[in-house]
Amino acid sequence: MSDKPKIAVHKFSSCDGCQLAILNLGEKLIELTEIVDIMHFAEAGPVNPHEKVDVAFVEGSITTPHELDRIQEVRSNSQYVVTIGACATSGGLQALRNFKHVDIKQWTQSVYAKPEFISTLETSTAIAKHIKVDLEIWGCPINSKQIIETIRALCFGVEPVVQKDSLCLECKRQGNACVMVTKQEPCLGPITQSGCGALCPSVGRGCYGCYGPDENPNTKALAKRFSGLGLLPNDIARKLHFINSQAKGYLEIGNELGNKTLKDDAK
Repeated sequence: MSDKPKIAVHKFSSCDGCQLAILNLGEKLIELTEIVDIMHFAEAGPVNPHEKVDVAFVEGSITTPHELDRIQEVRSNSQYVVTIGACATSGGLQALRNFKHVDIKQWTQSVYAKPEFISTLETSTAIAKHIKVDLEIWGCPINSKQIIETIRALCFGVEPVVQKDSLCLECKRQGNACVMVTKQEPCLGPITQSGCGALCPSVGRGCYGCYGPDENPNTKALAKRFSGLGLLPNDIARKLHFINSQAKGYLEIGNELGNKTLKDDAK
């Protein structure tokens, strides 16, 4: 990499939340410009989407035909591609369209006054489904500190480290009382990777799985625990099929539980 690396932040189909997380760095973002050149970051000012860069951060999933072509250009113009956020790493909330019972045409006709102007794909997919991705930073939104750590690591030629341990370990470190034990409420913390600082459990709420599956998620065991708390199979499936519905470890068990509900209803 050059003495002062060039970086870019590209947006695909998303809510912009991960870009806002970067902007929320405030003064640290200004300090970052002392060690890198931000060539493209439309939300922050510079607009040069075709610029060749050392590191490209990509927010959002692939949901339109135009994005299929654009992501290929991003890959060819970048030495490293880093996906940021649930949309880029697993398809995000919009990946709920990927389930067989969803009729995209019906949805667009219900939402838009002139659906004929909407150009969209039948699915919403992670960036890694289309190009080689060098690093994935999960979250909804991401932890902005991870961006700084990633850039600094790459600048020094060190492979960035992404924590894959369970959120439960973070709760232990902070001394949080387990909501499943004390409140008998479902929590995805046991199968979700850390990174958020255990925001929800810290205020007595169960984890929503924003940061995706941890290194070895025992989803079946957690689903069984949820059942013991009184949740029906379809309720458990909905918890798994939420922010990271297409993530491995969440998708398979959620489908299994959802299909069981459909079979029971048919009886």
